[in-house]
Amino acid sequence: MVDLRAMTALGAHEPAVLTVGPLTITERFDIALASLAVRRGQDLTGAARAAGVPLPGPAQYQARAPYSAFWVTPEMWLVEAPFASHEEIAVHLKAAFGDAASVTEQTDAWVIFDLTAPDLALVLERLCNVDFRAAPEGYATRTVIDHLGCYLVKHGAGMARVYGPRSSAQSLLHAVEVAAASAL
Repeated sequence: MVDLRAMTALGAHEPAVLTVGPLTITERFDIALASLAVRRGQDLTGAARAAGVPLPGPAQYQARAPYSAFWVTPEMWLVEAPFASHEEIAVHLKAAFGDAASVTEQTDAWVIFDLTAPDLALVLERLCNVDFRAAPEGYATRTVIDHLGCYLVKHGAGMARVYGPRSSAQSLLHAVEVAAASAL
């Protein structure tokens, strides 16, 4: 019989949780993700408010349950929600925004890792060019980690979320592990 259970980006049935010294790396398998882009001549403000979808400004992340979002480019965001309630997040967003926005399912395009450590800047300064210590909480940016285009969101002094290409999940994890081993 064929096993049709969903698999994580790392090829397992359960998300990975790894510890390297004081750093914990948690693969997030419970987040639905979609891109949301304003169509020419449209305004999403009213629909976003009605749907409870935050539309943060440049380099910002914002949460308003059940949705959270971060700015990607002018008039474009990546929007997240719990996978359990929003498995078809694109359908939810299309219903909320109609023809005013272009929505694309992104859940299976990205691997998401939560990184936690007392001094996460020690690891991140070895991985990318983001000044994590100076960045405010809620800072979101695109960066390069180990030659991979990634997004980095700061959730606090000791917590960040990294989004990387799903096809390179193992390489991204290895890069984080190596940086952590050398930093901590």
